[in-house]
Amino acid sequence: MKATEVPAITGAYLFESTSYTDERGSFCRTFDADVVRSVGLDPDAFVQDSVSRSVRGVLRGLHLRSGAGEAKLVRCSYGRIFDVVVDLRPHSPTYRDRAFFELTDETQTTLYIPAGCAHGFQALTGTADVSYRIDRPHDPSEDVTIAFDDPELAIPWPLPVTSMSRRDREAPSLAQVLKHKEG
Repeated sequence: MKATEVPAITGAYLFESTSYTDERGSFCRTFDADVVRSVGLDPDAFVQDSVSRSVRGVLRGLHLRSGAGEAKLVRCSYGRIFDVVVDLRPHSPTYRDRAFFELTDETQTTLYIPAGCAHGFQALTGTADVSYRIDRPHDPSEDVTIAFDDPELAIPWPLPVTSMSRRDREAPSLAQVLKHKEG
């Protein structure tokens, strides 16, 4: 497993697994505390694991947490997704920058998203399972959602949206969220 810095988002990393394949199938390590530690992250900081299952075209996001935020490790454990990160940390050199990734079950690459960044994804396959590891217990009162189709972000979602939560569908624009944070 190796760690690669994501240039578009300061503090974000891709953890790329090495897959071993033979007649039985394949094997890869999806988490290695030593590799995580090698880039200055505390592997023991992660306190909750979750999995979401989506069907082709489902869009989840853009989500972040208020307060101290939430750092997360995200991996597509089954299927394929188009993944998006938006840096919303005002003092970051990559503030308001976006990064796009295709995460797949074939590579099992894990994306580290720093606290203060918005995250969303769209399922590209019939079924897509996404595994999350977060560094704080989830508190719904801190949930913040930004419109997936905000023109300022101009995210090139690859498929028409087939389904999304009501919260995501009714999310405010980035400008409204930032105005609320400042006010």
